[in-house]
Amino acid sequence: MIIVNIDVMMAKRKISSGELAQKIGITPANLSILKNQKAKAVRFSTLNDICKALDCQPGDILEYKED
Repeated sequence: MIIVNIDVMMAKRKISSGELAQKIGITPANLSILKNQKAKAVRFSTLNDICKALDCQPGDILEYKED
């Protein structure tokens, strides 16, 4: 199972969901889907934009845990 820890990095960077959504060019609703583990996939371009906006690596926001 892949865990998305965007909220952790957002807290560390002191950035709101609305601000991040605007910076990366997605809707707040789509960002919420990612944050709440509801997404089935994420585009590399979106992951790239998230990492750029949060100044982090993909491993900072994606984590693997066995079911």
